[in-house]
Amino acid sequence: MSAGIDPPGVAAAAARPPPGGVLGTLERALAAVNRAMLFIGMATLALASIVLTYSVFSRYLFHAATDWQDEVAVFCIIAAVFLCGAWVQAQRGHVGIEAISSILPARVNRVRMIAVDLMSLGFCAFFAWKSWTLFHEAWVDKMTTSSTFSPPLTIPYGLMAVGMSILVVQLLLQSLMRLAPGSDAK
Repeated sequence: MSAGIDPPGVAAAAARPPPGGVLGTLERALAAVNRAMLFIGMATLALASIVLTYSVFSRYLFHAATDWQDEVAVFCIIAAVFLCGAWVQAQRGHVGIEAISSILPARVNRVRMIAVDLMSLGFCAFFAWKSWTLFHEAWVDKMTTSSTFSPPLTIPYGLMAVGMSILVVQLLLQSLMRLAPGSDAK
């Protein structure tokens, strides 16, 4: 349903051959990691839907309360969102407003894109660092949720930390490729 709304150049960027050298090797390795995370994300979304469907049936058909389904579903959704973030960034699938890029000269637009990538990198690096500190605190203090199910908080914090770290690597790689001499990376 979204045919024809991609900004100019996206298809060309997706079709470009990967660069050679160290950046090309890193890009291929990160693409493999992103594909694995994408598979995990799909599996966790499927699991969340099964858990929530089971919850509805067990409550309304069998009048059996489930105290674990909400947390399992939320943890699955956290996994899908954070582990797949780098894949979305690699596809440039994030929401963006391209009206400005269509009116800017190519050189100014390239500077704008570099600035946006570097600001995104800074924000995501801070988020990843904070996620790792939360994970460490939850690990050391053996923190759990406040429910009767009480799974460890290391699960969501660890998923956030790993996902944001992969996203930081993706943004760093894209920034380096954009800054490389002769680069026309999107």
